[in-house]
Amino acid sequence: MSKTSKPEQCSPEAEVRESWAPRWGDVYRVAVVGAGSWGTAFARHVTLQGLETVLLCRRRDQAEIIAATGYNPDYLRQLRLPAELKVGVYPGHDLSRVDLVVMAVPSKGYAEAAGQLASRLPARIGVLSLAKGVEPGTLRRLSEVVADLWAPLHPRLAVLAGPNHAEEVSLDQPTAGVIASCDQVFAEALQQLLSSETFRLYVNTDLVGVELASAVKNIIALATGMSDGLGHGDNARAALMTRGIAEMARLGLALGAQPLTFAGLAGMGDLVATCTSRHSRNRLAGELIALGHSPADVEREMGMVAEGLTAAPAILQLARTLGVDMPITENVVAIIRGQKEVRDSVRDLMLREPRSEHH
Repeated sequence: MSKTSKPEQCSPEAEVRESWAPRWGDVYRVAVVGAGSWGTAFARHVTLQGLETVLLCRRRDQAEIIAATGYNPDYLRQLRLPAELKVGVYPGHDLSRVDLVVMAVPSKGYAEAAGQLASRLPARIGVLSLAKGVEPGTLRRLSEVVADLWAPLHPRLAVLAGPNHAEEVSLDQPTAGVIASCDQVFAEALQQLLSSETFRLYVNTDLVGVELASAVKNIIALATGMSDGLGHGDNARAALMTRGIAEMARLGLALGAQPLTFAGLAGMGDLVATCTSRHSRNRLAGELIALGHSPADVEREMGMVAEGLTAAPAILQLARTLGVDMPITENVVAIIRGQKEVRDSVRDLMLREPRSEHH
């Protein structure tokens, strides 16, 4: 990709206008791939919406415990799952009569999981991606990974983003999110299908902007966690979040995204939640790093994936390819690679060359 090239944003030719309805009966059949916190909470939500749902784990032992007890042994351990929710493992599971696949797999394992599913899915499968990040190495957005791997199936693609902490969704606390797709009819069908009195969904056709916002906000949350770990206060946190939105928007605009997306749920909304919440893995990961923990050990200590640790180097590589300035991201990457200390990065950010706020 050259500095001047831009991937195509949603085009009229890419839009699909026919309705989206279940092909195998009167009830939608949904497979949620990935039994982490978000996949587990979302599978519960979908089941309670009256949809025929299966939660597909990567490991058979995890699936067997969930099936036997109704509880996930690894994530949201206190959450009682609906008896109607089926459980399986995604390597080998029969997906031939599924209407919607929900991808809740971390970015570093996303392509592998999608590749394992490709030969077992029906044509025109609906896909809703919950994952946040870009693929390391290829720098593809995760919807692009699916579109490339499942191209012969002509999938209908959408992404769900926003301030959607699994812990709160699993408790039916009020939550809002955005469904982004080039296929507005498909997005609106998902909006109707998945919305509830505790889960309000909006539609956005800016797929690029929503996906990039979801990836970059985790990096900024790492930075705010590092600031918290150093004992800095609300001023520093607010500055990092605000300048983080500026970085997010610069990258998005270089790739054809819409400016308003970054002021919405996938941008500002998710950024606020991820940078301030006690549930935020990325904020906690940044705090642990500032307290002296090795980035390589952080996820093991937390027992969960912090997507920002994977996304930061990939986003920085993408930004450099496009000639986009992302100083917070650049310093986060230097820290997690062991090239800089957190305090040195704070000093360097504060002493950058003076400039206009909107530069």
